[in-house]
Amino acid sequence: MSKQTFLSFQQQSSCFRPLYTMTLLVIGLGYLFAMIQTYSVHAMRDGQPGLSPADLEIAYSGSQADTRLEAAIKGPMSGMLTKADAGVMIKWVRTGAGEEEFKAKALPIMQAHCLTCHGAHTAMRTANPHIPLLEGYSNVMKMVQLDRGEDIFTMVRISHIHLFGMTFIFFIMGSIFVHARVRPEWLKAVIMVTPFLAILVDILSWYLTKLYRPFAWITYLSGIVMGLAFVTQWVVSMYQMWFYRRTAGAG
Repeated sequence: MSKQTFLSFQQQSSCFRPLYTMTLLVIGLGYLFAMIQTYSVHAMRDGQPGLSPADLEIAYSGSQADTRLEAAIKGPMSGMLTKADAGVMIKWVRTGAGEEEFKAKALPIMQAHCLTCHGAHTAMRTANPHIPLLEGYSNVMKMVQLDRGEDIFTMVRISHIHLFGMTFIFFIMGSIFVHARVRPEWLKAVIMVTPFLAILVDILSWYLTKLYRPFAWITYLSGIVMGLAFVTQWVVSMYQMWFYRRTAGAG
């Protein structure tokens, strides 16, 4: 008989189950919101519904055809403008982005829909100074450049936040899931280790996508693997805490 190192949920004090349950509920809700945020930032950059590897190619490597302003209007900011206003903005960019036309056509639209977040002293830019400043013609023209995707310094900033944050999340998840009864034992170990590997592969593939666009598929697939590992640990842990009953003679 193999030596049991960790107590199962049923062998622990009943006080642990409410603690574990609330932890899983809060982390699960946080993960859901993170997925919604990821979708809202990256989806539909290619002009098609949903989040696809093509969207990630554009996010990290650039659109190769549009300016940064056009890419934002077509992608993450598409819900902020009406189709007519978006058309006016894109037409202004493609007809030379002149200053007089900016004041007459583009500026009123930006004042109505953009400067709430992209103004000089808004709460959004105070919290995140990396949000582009769109106040004034000269600042807007910095966005009328070929879209080359996320810049390296922004990616480095996001990378270290993800590495620290996701490590803590999956360490907590694993610390709970380790008490689940999963056989064989190596399978449980694989489920716990997989998200950490997925995090490393995911973030590395961001940088590789800037060099070779098809690496966006690695980003896409690693995100799916990470999500599956999260859901597996969450569901198995919750089920075994509250519904699972070990039968007599079970290993």
